[in-house]
Amino acid sequence: MTSVTIIGGGIFGLACAWEMTRRGAPVRLFEAARIGAGSSGGHVGALAPHAPENWNAKKQFQLDSLLMAPAFWAAVEAASGLPSGYARTGRLQPVAAADRLQDRIAAAAARWLDGCALRLTDTPAGDLIPVSPSGLWLFDGLTARLSPRAAGAALAVAIRNRGGEIVEGQQPGLLTGPVLWATGTPGLADLSRALGRPVGKGVKGQSALLRHAAPDAPQVFADGLHIVPHADGTVAVGSTSENDYGHLDPDDRIDALIARARALCPQLRDAPVIDRWAGARPRAQSRAPILGPWPGRAGHFVANGGFKIGFGMAPNIAQVMADLILDGQDTIPEGFRLA
Repeated sequence: MTSVTIIGGGIFGLACAWEMTRRGAPVRLFEAARIGAGSSGGHVGALAPHAPENWNAKKQFQLDSLLMAPAFWAAVEAASGLPSGYARTGRLQPVAAADRLQDRIAAAAARWLDGCALRLTDTPAGDLIPVSPSGLWLFDGLTARLSPRAAGAALAVAIRNRGGEIVEGQQPGLLTGPVLWATGTPGLADLSRALGRPVGKGVKGQSALLRHAAPDAPQVFADGLHIVPHADGTVAVGSTSENDYGHLDPDDRIDALIARARALCPQLRDAPVIDRWAGARPRAQSRAPILGPWPGRAGHFVANGGFKIGFGMAPNIAQVMADLILDGQDTIPEGFRLA
């Protein structure tokens, strides 16, 4: 089988390398810095579905990927012997007006897996319960979480244990055979220059990690903020979306995030902050992932544009890119193509 070169050690590059290695392909992955050095090295790890109304191919692709995730991450953990932090623990959202949610609840019941649909509750479970103005919460059982850094480390070990090669801190030399570019924000800039049009850009995101043990609690989404309990006794809070920024270091916007999280979930009032993160997340112009051949470069392919949904999309993206590169089978949704 032809050897595949993958450039980029974020979630898309690692997931594709794992799937191709699992299928028996010789894979060599190059990461210019270190595994998870870019936007895949944050804290949040919220694997949340799109709203079930106004269904489209992008939402179906993401749903399929979320349903693939338990088996995907179980296989990675078995091959690596390391935890990914994956668990389908659900999500709580405070409700302002319940009468506006009936269409959404009905759409989820029709589209989502049995047992994972949306429901209203006045008795939410878990150790993190956001303040609700109505005394009601919307719960879904489909949302999952993982630890981005742990997941990346587990994928890297799984790939190596299956015979794949990962080279960190080095750029590839002469490129032969199929090449997959999964290079995040810098890759979007490269594509834009090569194609002579804007393809996407980096959007700065910031998050914080707090010490608070609630490993089995549902995550919280409220006021645009994700509050995600992890298995290791931490809670991630994030994130910002900053289109204009002069640097990629954490700054005082994180303090505002933390203050909002403490106000939403009083249980976090005294939780110490143990880490702060900032990075540029790759957002395509279409806001959908970019998958498929690189126009004008025979044998070169692209997997980019994960933005906020990269970890949730990764299992399905790994499958369709392996289908394309190894088997010549194109199952990429039309809206994901780099035309």
